[in-house]
Amino acid sequence: MIPSFYHLARKPLSSSIAVKALIPRLQASQFSTTHNVRKEFVKPDSGVSTGPLQGIRVLDLTRVLAGPYCTMLLGDLGADVIKVENPKSGDDTRAWGPPWAANEDPSDTHNPESAYFLCVNRNKKSVTVNLKAESGKQIIHDLVKHCDVLVENYLPGKLEKMGLGYEELKKINPKLIYASITGYGQDGPYANRPGYDVMIEAEAGLMHITGERDGRPVKVGVAITGLYAHGAIMASIIRRATTGLGQHIDCSLLDCQVASLANIASNYLVGNQEAQRMGTSHPSIVPYQVMPTRNSFVMIGAGNDGQFAKLCKAINREELLADTRFRTNGERVKHRVELIQLLEDRLTQEDTEHWLEQLNGSGIPFAPINNIEQTFHHPQVLARDMVQEVEHPRAGKIKVVGIPVKYSESKPTIRLPPPVLGQHTTEILETVLGYKQTKISELRAEGVVGK
Repeated sequence: MIPSFYHLARKPLSSSIAVKALIPRLQASQFSTTHNVRKEFVKPDSGVSTGPLQGIRVLDLTRVLAGPYCTMLLGDLGADVIKVENPKSGDDTRAWGPPWAANEDPSDTHNPESAYFLCVNRNKKSVTVNLKAESGKQIIHDLVKHCDVLVENYLPGKLEKMGLGYEELKKINPKLIYASITGYGQDGPYANRPGYDVMIEAEAGLMHITGERDGRPVKVGVAITGLYAHGAIMASIIRRATTGLGQHIDCSLLDCQVASLANIASNYLVGNQEAQRMGTSHPSIVPYQVMPTRNSFVMIGAGNDGQFAKLCKAINREELLADTRFRTNGERVKHRVELIQLLEDRLTQEDTEHWLEQLNGSGIPFAPINNIEQTFHHPQVLARDMVQEVEHPRAGKIKVVGIPVKYSESKPTIRLPPPVLGQHTTEILETVLGYKQTKISELRAEGVVGK
């Protein structure tokens, strides 16, 4: 855990040099007296963290995807993540299947682990707590004393009513970084509406621009809000190093989706240009889209005039370069329909494999349209360790997606498999909070924590 630096608040460190100067002190400092209990009781992880967030502890009160994805990223970076789940059923996604990871032990007749849950819950420890019970709330209060970050995705006001809101918890730990991930944010006329990624995709304009020009709107395959929340938490950790104080992060699916509209948003805000569905084509670059071959499809992009010339040479249509309609990108955008038709007429004369060979080394951005099996057998994906294997306590060896960003020094690792429901309840209550076995047995008997 990053120690408190209240004495630094009088001398704000605004330069990158000042932040770098803090790093050795963050690594070498002892915990403040407020956290002596943690120092006394904590035991080493079953896996050794070497990531940049080694020593940071995260209390994860999230379910489903955006929140768990965020906390998994923190765990991958070395943070100690404690996932709090409902004792009866746990995270909603534990029941989302098929597909399932089959139980290795044939005598294990309990429900197997869902692939959905496994995808975003590695590098975490599962603790089951009934948050509606007073003793359950007290467990959370006790954990907050020993945590740097809390992440939750309840409806606004829900945790406040339970005595677990930011204002209440920051009294217990002023250094706490409390991240709330919601559909619409903590305020505004839609604040109390439940938000799901696919609904937000529709409402924030993403579906309007996704799909073929004359087809129905379609959803994008996966959500990205967890990335925004993860970045905000990282920034808050850096800020806390200079102020000694935490803060409340208000991260909404709607805001993140609107922000991710990127150039589409700018085209409207600056040029008052309403977007349209364009399939894989680009509103400002031609050619830049999926095009058919004789037996399938290939993605081709010519982002400038030089690349367009190379494309024409690679497909043996150099006469197009003399056509005034296609000499510049601006002209190609104006004459999009004519040019694409001419290119497709040529590409459909040969199979995809032929064109991949022709385009290779030509200096033109291109790619095959891989399915998921092809993706995970891609030589570059395998070379970059993007498929890894972990030993799960029930499912045995399972494959998981690797860590995408590589570090030269403080290397992120997959230290722990996705946990079984309540797998670490006793461990956390004993080692982090110092609860005696008699107290833990009482909590179990009362249904406050799982059996």
